[in-house]
Amino acid sequence: MRVPEQYRVRRGLLASSASQGNNGAFMVPLKTNKQTVAVIASDEGGWEHVSVSRRDRCPTWAKMCEVKDLFFGPAEWVIQYHPAESDYVNTHPFCLHMWRPVGQAFPTPPSWMVGLLPA
Repeated sequence: MRVPEQYRVRRGLLASSASQGNNGAFMVPLKTNKQTVAVIASDEGGWEHVSVSRRDRCPTWAKMCEVKDLFFGPAEWVIQYHPAESDYVNTHPFCLHMWRPVGQAFPTPPSWMVGLLPA
């Protein structure tokens, strides 16, 4: 995991600095539609984690992909979990999360189960 230092929030309630490594808040301007999303990143507790939110609605798949590639890279896998209803935590109605365990591989489905490959 890596963080784009140029987008780090350096003032206010969510302020952090490069000395905090991959942990902090980031305001990321996206290429798609020139919109900015709020991102909170962390790498503690055995997980790398990125949350992506907008004020008006959930981020689209394209926006999540853009953030994923910025923080994790295009060749890396991350997970979006759908927990049991009893474990729901919803502190922001328009926030989605990406996760990756630190120091361990996780199972991934074969590509034919995800969708058809281009010819």
